[in-house]
Amino acid sequence: MEAFVSFVLSNFTLSFFVLGLLVAGLALLRLKKPPTREDVAEALLAWFLFFSIGISFLYNFVMHVFFGAMAAAFIGWADSPFQAEVGFASLGFAVVGFLAWRGGFGLRLAAVVGPACFLWGAAGGHVYQMITAGNFAPGNAGVIFYSDILIPLIGFALLWWRGRAGGRS
Repeated sequence: MEAFVSFVLSNFTLSFFVLGLLVAGLALLRLKKPPTREDVAEALLAWFLFFSIGISFLYNFVMHVFFGAMAAAFIGWADSPFQAEVGFASLGFAVVGFLAWRGGFGLRLAAVVGPACFLWGAAGGHVYQMITAGNFAPGNAGVIFYSDILIPLIGFALLWWRGRAGGRS
């Protein structure tokens, strides 16, 4: 059980993504009618924004601001005052993610674009650290690295699908 909890908390981007999928599925099961393509697209996008952007970046804020030394060690870095800056940027992304959960297309686009720039930049930094410093710490080269690339791609794909499905938003 300890190993499972450690995996879930250490790989929070994957954990919150999966949780978003589960909650979207439950939301669709609760509908009084068979879900339409629009219902599925809306549920997946809304809960992605809530969990993969809102909750995930709120967790990142807490870890970098209140547990900076632990977060830095997980990434394979020394602790630094920049931990707090990363944390507060993450708080901003979290707030936008929560607002976009039930917001319109423009807000939802912003909730994906901002974190995409941050995450793809972080992925580039991880690659640089792997090549130049041999840093293959779990927080630099593990699930976090892959989710830094995939979470924005999934966000853009869900935005596109939601737009194609029509209806409100």
